[in-house]
Amino acid sequence: MSGQHGSSSSALDRYYEPDIRQHFDRIGHFRILVIGRANAGKTTILQRVCNTTDLPEIINAKGEKVDPVIVQGTLERGDHNIEDELIFRSNPGFIFHDSQGFEAGSDSELKLMKKFVAERATTMKLDKRIHAIWFCIPMTDYERAIVAAEEKFFNECNTAKVPVIVVLTKADAIESLAIGQLRDKGFTMKEAMPKANEVAIQMLSKLKMRIETQLDRCRYPPKDCVSLASMNKDDADCNPLLRCTTNALDEVELQKPVISTQQVNILLNIEYAVKFILNKQNDPFHKEWLELGILQWMPYNEVISWQI
Repeated sequence: MSGQHGSSSSALDRYYEPDIRQHFDRIGHFRILVIGRANAGKTTILQRVCNTTDLPEIINAKGEKVDPVIVQGTLERGDHNIEDELIFRSNPGFIFHDSQGFEAGSDSELKLMKKFVAERATTMKLDKRIHAIWFCIPMTDYERAIVAAEEKFFNECNTAKVPVIVVLTKADAIESLAIGQLRDKGFTMKEAMPKANEVAIQMLSKLKMRIETQLDRCRYPPKDCVSLASMNKDDADCNPLLRCTTNALDEVELQKPVISTQQVNILLNIEYAVKFILNKQNDPFHKEWLELGILQWMPYNEVISWQI
């Protein structure tokens, strides 16, 4: 956000700075556990959310940086420890954890997962608590969208204290399947191409409904489900995931960290700040409270820069 800040602007007087700093210090980081098969496109999604093409730094449980060579492709191979923290320099406000080799479905891996979620979802150490889980399911296998290990997670891993968002990744892959279906019906490639997008949308809608129905029957169903496509492209839109995650959180004070930490779309900051203020419209009006309430939804670096 840029513009004329102005040293005399009442909304940004320096006396707000201690309150704003205290707000962000109390928030700390927004911590997310990312679950999914190898090649589910997890790395690309995290890069998009953090607005970077760089790989993350990995910090182990001892606070030591892991060798960069190991970092290469680690999210997709699943060969690291779930306790490791993945942090992108472009946006260190987000801290990610990734499940390792989850699709293998072994009892030992599920046990580690359950232990991690149980401890991190309720820990009194707020800086270590996970706030959300992104469960990534690739749409590259249309007929086998949910594997046994994934359904087992939703039946056995107690996620009552932390919202789970199912992320249908690589949704654009369905368009190739749509072309195949049209070709099987006798359409030429030239005829199938312009019809493929509409058919793909219908296929994705049916598959999403099927997945939601299947998982809703589980003991610990997800809070919501969102599909993402073409995350590797410059104009890819991760706003649905950020919005879905924010809405899944039960408390406003947990929603603020997602919106104030994300840096990909300032319109999200404005949208949620306005919603917050409108929800408080019956409260007694205080100019200072209104200004501070809005600033708490904004990116920290931008807020502080306004006051300089």
